[in-house]
Amino acid sequence: MFLQAKHHAVLAKARQQDVPTGGLNACFEVLSLAAAIDQDCATRLGVHGLSEARFVLICILEGRGEAAAPHVLAEQLGVSRATVTGLLDGLERDGLVRRAPDPQDRRSLQVWLTPRGEAAARAVFVEHAAWIDALFGDIDPGERESLARLLHKIWLRTDAGRRTERLSNSNVEDPG
Repeated sequence: MFLQAKHHAVLAKARQQDVPTGGLNACFEVLSLAAAIDQDCATRLGVHGLSEARFVLICILEGRGEAAAPHVLAEQLGVSRATVTGLLDGLERDGLVRRAPDPQDRRSLQVWLTPRGEAAARAVFVEHAAWIDALFGDIDPGERESLARLLHKIWLRTDAGRRTERLSNSNVEDPG
């Protein structure tokens, strides 16, 4: 697999110091694959004038089928309210969303997809999902399940994975 130059440099350093490289190499392969997918994703979405965040935002709105407050969108995207404001500014400028005061609370805003935004969300989603499916197209379901198990096993060893696992376990009621 292709590794980025920075990864080769770290692997060379590890070999010089007789540090085992198996885990490092596997980690760098995953990171390189993720970077390649991210780059391809950015290129494909860029053709439609979308970043990944803008794409996900219009998909969230299209999936809701109703207006949403910007703070709700920020929570669903996992970004700050300021970031959502910037995303909405661009999407509104491109005619994909519109914002208006909430009729129930004029201090708040509501965001809707325009008809153009709805069409873009549906079309780009179908295209994007097909591209992602093609990445895994020749991997049989058993291999995908094995890959998912392995990735989850590694993810649980990350700080984020441990935090999520603790939260998940703390939300489980004790049956005894």
